[in-house]
Amino acid sequence: MSGDVWFTILPDGESGVAAARLLRPWATETIPHHSGRPWLLGSWPDGLVTVGAAGARRVAVIGRCPVTVEALSARAGRLRDIGDVERIAHGLTGSFHLLASVDGSVRARGSASGVRRLFHARVGGVSVAADRSDRLAAVTGAAPDERILAAHLLASPLPYPLDDRCVWQGVRALPSFDCLLIDADGRARTQRWWTPPEPERAWREGVPAVRAALTAAVGACTAGGGTVSADLSGGLDSTSLCFLAAREQERTRPAGARLVTLRWQSLDPENDDAAWAARAAARLPGSEHVTPARDQWPLWYSDLRALTGDAVPTDEPGPWVRDGARMAALCRLMTGRGSRLHLMGGGGDELFSTFPPHLHDYVRRHPLAAYARIRTQRASQHWPLGPLLRQLADRRTFGQWLAAWAQGLTAPQPPSPALVRGAPSTAWGVDLRMPPWATRDAALAVQSLLREAAETAEPLALQRGQHTALACVRTGGRGLRQLDQVTSRSGLGQAAPYLDDQVIEAALAIRVAERSTPGRYKPVLAEAMRGIVPDDVLRRQTKGEYSTDFHAALRHNRAALAELFDGSRLARAGLIDDAAVRASLLGVHPTPEGLRSLSSSLGSEIWLRARPARTRPPTTAITEGAP
Repeated sequence: MSGDVWFTILPDGESGVAAARLLRPWATETIPHHSGRPWLLGSWPDGLVTVGAAGARRVAVIGRCPVTVEALSARAGRLRDIGDVERIAHGLTGSFHLLASVDGSVRARGSASGVRRLFHARVGGVSVAADRSDRLAAVTGAAPDERILAAHLLASPLPYPLDDRCVWQGVRALPSFDCLLIDADGRARTQRWWTPPEPERAWREGVPAVRAALTAAVGACTAGGGTVSADLSGGLDSTSLCFLAAREQERTRPAGARLVTLRWQSLDPENDDAAWAARAAARLPGSEHVTPARDQWPLWYSDLRALTGDAVPTDEPGPWVRDGARMAALCRLMTGRGSRLHLMGGGGDELFSTFPPHLHDYVRRHPLAAYARIRTQRASQHWPLGPLLRQLADRRTFGQWLAAWAQGLTAPQPPSPALVRGAPSTAWGVDLRMPPWATRDAALAVQSLLREAAETAEPLALQRGQHTALACVRTGGRGLRQLDQVTSRSGLGQAAPYLDDQVIEAALAIRVAERSTPGRYKPVLAEAMRGIVPDDVLRRQTKGEYSTDFHAALRHNRAALAELFDGSRLARAGLIDDAAVRASLLGVHPTPEGLRSLSSSLGSEIWLRARPARTRPPTTAITEGAP
């Protein structure tokens, strides 16, 4: 199926019927409540939605989940009330939205990572939920929220705690850890459905759960049979997925099972991804391996003009536009070989590496072990002692850190946002800066958002290391969601099994400090893949680096980039100085620091240009005979 994939969720009352009439110009599919009133309206391909029914109870899984109608109906039969949904859903694997309709009440939620999101708004006087915010904006006539657009200049996807803010006025994003409850009268309230695990397991004790969860996640990708494709960069994350996919296809032998891998070549001759990818490919003889020539694979920032107008498929701004030409090439190459789903390794770094903030926790919980680790890492990475000690002595609460971030929002950007005077930052997060082309009004808008958040927001976990991992998982989940919106429009879904809920739970239950150790690269993942990925492939200790590709792409495309900001919509909105953007782009030696926000600003500019054309309903009528 080509075109946008989306759904809306309606209450089981007469008011929901009225709201459905407003949404029908966009919809091609419908699924009713037991009452016969419309429950789900939208457009989706066959196999995306599975509904189980038992009497007046309905349970729906929307997304990637290998559950049959019969099995889901059996689960629905064990449903006592609307508050019982998570119990009967226990054991479902994959990445999906989970919905229920019971005795006039509706319950809906997405996934913990944000790969599956929900939004809600008042439509025709009642609360309606949807997986795309632009569908709700279109039917309510909502305009973009310029404060949130300003925040997208800072980073896109938005960082926590701004990531649960919606870019459309009057449309609310459902927090990833919450579910939405809608009664028959169309009143909505939220409730927590997921709580992050406490990181208490020793790493060796946690390996079997990681192995089982990741195997099930990849199995959910291959269960539908046919051809699936996957990145094979040569890194441990993508390589593990390829071997798991081949193993699951061999074990279950689904109809027409085939694996196609894709590797694009870096322009940096020192990048050793190619050698490791070739070694892995040689051990996957039953798969087809595609490696486009360098001149056949687009550079970043190519063909940007093709992304304006109706060609932008995402419901919120995002930096994916940098990769727009590559996403188009990916779709052509993989769908041309029959792939229905493409696997990528996003989430592996977030789950199986540790971030510097964990040192702040470690030195307080296990000072002797922390001292030994810090001494080893200082020697290898040349951290200056004074700044490091000041970082470790920082006692600010999460709210205090947010307030300080807001205060320093327009300060000069450090050489690396993860470093403070040469030492790693162990704060609650990265103190991102507004880009040099942001206006004073844009900076004030983002400062106001951060200060509001500082008054009420709580960290995602008590430990800084666990909080940082969760925040990065959410950023990765929202990024994958946008890529899936882009490629699904061409018939190729995107999957990142590391971001499935069961994998996140298994990985984050392991003690933060034990997820990586000096001298060993991703030991938890490597041990979990022992016997699945060949030992010689698991021995890799390096990671590819792509700054050469960034600079080559910038040199080749910067004139087109500068031209694109002529007549900028962001400038018209008072959020950027377009002359300053062009000056940064056309400088003799553009620095990575000065252009760190380029992709986010570019994504917001192109998204904003596309908005008027995307708020008109199509002429397509709903499926004949649907209520």
